This record gives sequence, C-alpha cells and structure tokens, in this order.
Amino acid sequence: MGQGHTGLSDRRGVPVSYRNQDAIDGLDEAQEDSLAFSGDPVGRIDKVLEAHPGFVMGHLFKGAMLTQAMETRIYGEMVAALEAAEALSAEANEREKGHMAALRCWVEGDFFGAVQKWEAVLVHHPFDLLALQLVHLTDVLLGDVVGQRDSVARVFPLWDESVPGYEYVLGFYSFGLEETRDFADAEEHGRRALAIRPGHPYAIHAVAHVLEMQGRQAGGIWFLNSRKDDWAYGNFRNHLWWHLSLFHLDLKQIDQVLAIYDQELRGSGTSGDKYEELDSAALLWRLKLLDVDVGERWSDLADKWEPSATDTLYAFNDVHAMMSFVAANRKDAAEALLTANERYCDHASDANVAMSREIGIPFCRALQDFQDGRYGACVERLLPVRYRTHRLGGSFAQRDVIAWTLVEAALRARQFELALALAHERCGVKPSSPQNWTLVARAHKGLGNRSHAERAQARATSLLAA
Repeated sequence: MGQGHTGLSDRRGVPVSYRNQDAIDGLDEAQEDSLAFSGDPVGRIDKVLEAHPGFVMGHLFKGAMLTQAMETRIYGEMVAALEAAEALSAEANEREKGHMAALRCWVEGDFFGAVQKWEAVLVHHPFDLLALQLVHLTDVLLGDVVGQRDSVARVFPLWDESVPGYEYVLGFYSFGLEETRDFADAEEHGRRALAIRPGHPYAIHAVAHVLEMQGRQAGGIWFLNSRKDDWAYGNFRNHLWWHLSLFHLDLKQIDQVLAIYDQELRGSGTSGDKYEELDSAALLWRLKLLDVDVGERWSDLADKWEPSATDTLYAFNDVHAMMSFVAANRKDAAEALLTANERYCDHASDANVAMSREIGIPFCRALQDFQDGRYGACVERLLPVRYRTHRLGGSFAQRDVIAWTLVEAALRARQFELALALAHERCGVKPSSPQNWTLVARAHKGLGNRSHAERAQARATSLLAA
C-alpha cells in the first residue's frame, strides 16, 4: 500500500521526511483541530513552523488549510506557504511532493487538478487523512457529488477503529452517501462516527443533512438540540445553527428562525468569515421567499459582504453576496459584483469560471429580477439551469434555495401550470415538507382548482400538526 519507508511517520504510519518527532506530533495535533472544527489549526502549525522552519509538511498543511477558505484575503498567505514548501522540495518525499503539486494546482486556479493530485497521493498512501480530508471537502466546494462519496469509498475498506481518525473517515463517508441519496447507509455511518466521538461536528452535520433531506423536521430539531453541547461552541457551530433553523423554517416556526438568526448567525461588525455570511444570507433569502419582513437585518449583512463584492474567487460566495445586495437595495454593489464577474469570465481560465458562467451569473441576475418584480424573467433565467446547479458547489440543502426561488417566481409570475409542476417535483423528493405542499396548494388555487388546493393545504396542515 505504498507505506514502506525509512524514517519518521505521522500517527497513522504515513511517511514524513522531517526528522523531528515533536514537529510531526505538532502537525498531528493541528490536523486534529481541523478535523474536529476546533481551535486554530493554522495558528497551531504556525507555532510549530516557528521552531521548525524546515518542516516541509508543516508548510504544506498550512497552505492546504487555507485553500478551504475560498477567500481572496488569504491568497497571499497560501502562496507564501506553498513557496516555503517548494524551497524545501529537495528534502521532500514522494508523498509530500504530491501534496506540493496539488497545492500548486490550486494556487494556479486548477481546483479539479488539485483534487486529482491529492487522489494520486491517496492511491499510494490510503491512510493519508489530510489528502482524504482535502479531496472530500474540495469536492463539496466544487459540487462533485459522486466524488464526495467515492473518494472515501476507495480507501474505506482499509480503515477500521484501530487506525487513529477512523471516526473522521466515517463522517466524510456519511456525508458523501447522503449527497448521493443513500440515506440509510449515510445515517448509519454518521451515527457510528458519533458513537466513537460524540462531539464530532462533521458527523453531526452529515446526520442533520439526512434528516433535512428526508423531511424529518421534528427529529432534526431534537437531534441537534440534544447534542447542542457537542457542537454549539466549535468552529462549525454557525452552519449547524443554520441547519437547525431550516427544520424550524419548514414547520413555519418563524419566531424560532429569527431567534436563531439574531442570537447565533447575525453577529456584529464586519466579519472576515465568509461561512458565517453565507449561512446568514441563505437563511434571510428563504425568509424573503416567505414574505417575512426581516427589518434591518439585510442592511447589516450587506455591510459585511461589500468589502468582497469584486473578489470573483468562488461563485458560491458571489450569489450569496448578491442576495444581500439586492435585498438591501445596494444597487452599486450588485452592479460592481456582476461587472467584476463578467470581466473575469471573459479573461480568466481557472476552475471557477465555468461555475460563474453557467450558474453564478445567471442566478445573480435572477436574484435581481426577483427583487425588482420581474418574476417572468427570473423564471426564464433559472428554468434552463435547474438541473445543473451542482456546478455552483455546496450541498443539495444549500442549493435548494435556487429551486425554491424558481417555483416562487413562477407563482408570482402567474405561471401556475409550471409552478404546479415544480412544486410536485419538490413533493416527490420531500413529501413530508409542509412548505412544499403549501406551494402545491398555491399553484392549484391560481389555476382555479379549489378542491385540489384545499386537499394540498390540508396535507400541509396535517404535517404541521404531526
């Protein structure tokens, strides 16, 4: 399995060229922080590198962690980490050179090439948990649904509880299985991970996704609340609060949704963490689709997004920034974002270009249409791309905001036959959603089908009562 070597190794037996076990142990601890979404992995490895500047894998780990931020503000630091590693390449082993090649691809904008390089490392070193972590999480960023599952499936049979970090592999596999709609196995793997490590936020997240996709709202609320002490204070807390809010939202418990937003998601000042701002925008836009007045919340959020309006680094960020700009009536910021993206698509050739051109820019334009009451135009932009939205990245639960915007626009455009067809699609995927049956009822009402509308609304009401 490519593990034979002389010299030192990490706690899973993966070879490390550097000849100081204290430095390697420090790297293991930093990676443990990253896997557990706790502490400050980059800060921890920085301290290791202060004492061991010749530690090539330490520099590579730092650069790798910074890839996942998908933010322009960290790009220089990421490049510096890669260049520090490359300056030590004569000392690196083949595994480390594979990580170096992956990070070089990333810096040059070839995100898919980076995944392939990390996958090549895994072929020879299936216990390289860093490579596995990076492949899986990058596939999530890129919307490679099958890759999220199969990157883990390739190595999973070789792992067991005797290998440190097995619970993290279970968590990755759980999420990949969920995104490919294998809900039973996904839940089993996620709960196995939690049996080993109850405070494993990514496994909690994977199980929450299963419950969301299956429309098990009450179970989702109980599950997350019962484990709140395990997740509510770590680095993944924002996203898990967002998941809790989705369960309440589907049950039309708007007061609880707003309470979560104000107490956990809203924050204050100008955040540097795009994950927080993504979840905030995603939740407020869903409330907008329900015609909930959120007051000054949009304006506060738009203030946080404006400094990165022209980043053009990741389309998924851009569409959430656009939600904030259009809802807060920041027309200048919205146009600056679109202009920057259109110029970028004309001249750049990195992996994000296709994401922006195919989904990012059309959805941004559709958001403008929706805000300005041009609902028919919104439908025209979104209908042709609704089965390609995975190219935007993120999860099915996150991307559902596009499909929901489409059906709501169809209803407001009085395209009731289309709205009914789209609402039926949603009920076919998640028949236990009160919100989905309410959409069906509204479409039937628009068509004048009173009895069908009443039956659909009764279905929604019964699901709420249950």
